[in-house]
Amino acid sequence: MKVAIASGKGGTGKTTISTNLSAYLAEKRSVVLADLDVEEPNAKLFLDIELAKSEIKYKMIPEWNENCSLCGLCQEVCNFNAVIKLNTQIMVLPELCHSCYACSELCPENSLKMIPQKIGIMNIYKSDGLDFIESKMDIGQEQAVPLITKTKDYIKNNFDNKVLAIFDSPPGTSCPVIEVIKDCDLILLVTEPTPFGLHDLKLAIETAKQLHKPCAVIINRAEQGNLLINKFCAAENIDIIAEIPNDRQIATLYSGGQLLYNELPEVKKQLQNIEDYIDLFNYGGSYA
Repeated sequence: MKVAIASGKGGTGKTTISTNLSAYLAEKRSVVLADLDVEEPNAKLFLDIELAKSEIKYKMIPEWNENCSLCGLCQEVCNFNAVIKLNTQIMVLPELCHSCYACSELCPENSLKMIPQKIGIMNIYKSDGLDFIESKMDIGQEQAVPLITKTKDYIKNNFDNKVLAIFDSPPGTSCPVIEVIKDCDLILLVTEPTPFGLHDLKLAIETAKQLHKPCAVIINRAEQGNLLINKFCAAENIDIIAEIPNDRQIATLYSGGQLLYNELPEVKKQLQNIEDYIDLFNYGGSYA
């Protein structure tokens, strides 16, 4: 089962939920946590876990050679304007290339050979019960999606179906988030009870609906009497499965890079609620 921890905006507590939930569940079952916020991953800050290996990741881009009739077919078939025909040469813009191979495969003179370009690094960490995968883009790279895709492929090829995969997603609703959640079984949306939190939660829920993905909500920094998110979710028939309290001690532990659930019983209780929901969903039960 693949579960994405996502949010409509940054700073709502995705990484807090992802790391604490993964460590908590790893005490009982096999879990792989992937930090797929590849532009600036930070889940490792909260995990005491050893590096097992690192892998450099590449994407394939076309390289032009002069054995070319300048027919312009490559420019016509490129949907991303990454290949441009000039008077005397073909210009390739690697930053725009999506590695679709159309220009290379359809070139009648085989003038656009695909070559690897380094896009980032993937680190694999291991401990008892918990495997952690962290990928980070190289500075100057503009597309997060290729590295996210390669990280997900690694998990698919190296872990069996009995392992629970938890994806710490990038914030927002743009292409990197779509790539993370498009083949997940369940989306857990972390929000906060503020007007900004509600606004961006609505965007995230609409994104999940467009992809036909079931989702549930976790309220972080919840305050007694603040029912802004509760009222919206009740009207939309969306489950709220956990509410993490707005507690100064949580902020203190978080700022020190510590996990919360062993220190705060209420947080552990909320993680149990999330686990119960995941298990019910996985086995086709209902949530009340």
